[in-house]
Amino acid sequence: MPRRYRYAELAAATGNFAENQRIGQGGFGWVYRGFLNNDGAGRHVAVKALSSDSSAQGRKEFEAEVKTTTRLSHRNIVQLLGWCECRDGGLLLVYELVPGGNLDKRLHSPARDRLLTWEERFEIALGLGSALRYLHTELEQYCVVHGDIKSSNVMIDSSGEAKLGDFGLARLLQHRADPRTTEVVAGTIGYIDPEFVNSRRPCAESDVYSFGVLLLEIANGRRPTPPAGKPGGASASATLLGRVRDMHDRKAVLDAADVRLAGDFDEQEMERVLVTGLWCAHPDGSQRPSMVQVMSFLKPEDAQLRVPPPTHRVLELETSHGSTRSSVASTTYHTPPDSGHLMTEQ
Repeated sequence: MPRRYRYAELAAATGNFAENQRIGQGGFGWVYRGFLNNDGAGRHVAVKALSSDSSAQGRKEFEAEVKTTTRLSHRNIVQLLGWCECRDGGLLLVYELVPGGNLDKRLHSPARDRLLTWEERFEIALGLGSALRYLHTELEQYCVVHGDIKSSNVMIDSSGEAKLGDFGLARLLQHRADPRTTEVVAGTIGYIDPEFVNSRRPCAESDVYSFGVLLLEIANGRRPTPPAGKPGGASASATLLGRVRDMHDRKAVLDAADVRLAGDFDEQEMERVLVTGLWCAHPDGSQRPSMVQVMSFLKPEDAQLRVPPPTHRVLELETSHGSTRSSVASTTYHTPPDSGHLMTEQ
C-alpha cells in the first residue's frame, strides 16, 4: 500500500531536489530521480513534484492521480509507492523508477541499435492491453478511465515490459453508471477521441480509441500526426490513422508495417495489431470493442479467429498551424507550451 513520506526523506533521496537529478518535466513541475534506503532495502524511485504556485488545473490533475493510483496494483502499471504534502502547499508523489525510458523515445529513436523488434513491440501491446482491461473491468466498484493513453505515457522497464503511467487525467466511474460531462476536455492531439471532444463525457470507449491509435503507432513506427508545418498536415489522409485506413481499403494493410523492421515480423500478429487498431479507433464509440474483446483478438486461443474488419471511414481531428479544429464540432483547441495535453477554449 502507498504510504506517506516525510519531506526530509525525499529531499535526502534526491540530493535536495538537485538539478542533476531531474529526469523529466510536465505542466505540474519536475520529476526527480532518487534513492530511498528504508530498513536497509534501498530502491531507486521517481519523485514527481507539484509546486505550490502551480495552476488550479495542475493541482486538479495531481490530486486525481493520487486518488486513482492509490487503488491500483498491476504489473503493467507504474507503481505508486507514496506521497508527501509539503508545508508550502506543494505535493510530491513517489513512484517506482522504470529505467528503460518511455515508449515514444524507444519507438522514434534514430539509433538503429535501439530499434524495438517486432517481438518486443507485440509484448508491449499485450502488456498495455492487459493494463487497460484491468482498469476498465477488473476493479470491483470502479472503472478507471485513464484519459491520456499515448506512447510518452508508457514506460519500458529493464526487461522490456511496458508500464502505463501518468494518471493526471484519469477518472473513476462506477460500473454501469452514466458518466457526467466534464468542464475541460483534455487529452493529446492525435490520440484524443473525437467523440469525447463532442460529448465531454469521459468513458472507457475513449481509452479504447486512444489505444487503437497507439497500436497503429507501435506497428507503423510513426507518430499519429505529422510534424507541424509539414505539407498536407491538415488532411485526415496525412495522419497515421488515415494512412493505415487507406492501406486497409486497398487490401494491403501489411504495407503499414514499420519499414525499419525490414519484413522481420510475424505477419499474422502484425495484421491483428493493425486491424484491431483500426477497429478500436472507430468514430462511433458504440462500435468499438471492449478491452476484453481486444485482448481476445490480439492473442486468441483459436489461431483461426479473425478480427472483424473495420467498415468505417476515418473521422479525426484536423490539425493546422499548431491548433486543432474538429471535423465534427466547432470547439477550438490549443496545446499549452508546458504540456502535451489538449484543452478546449470556451
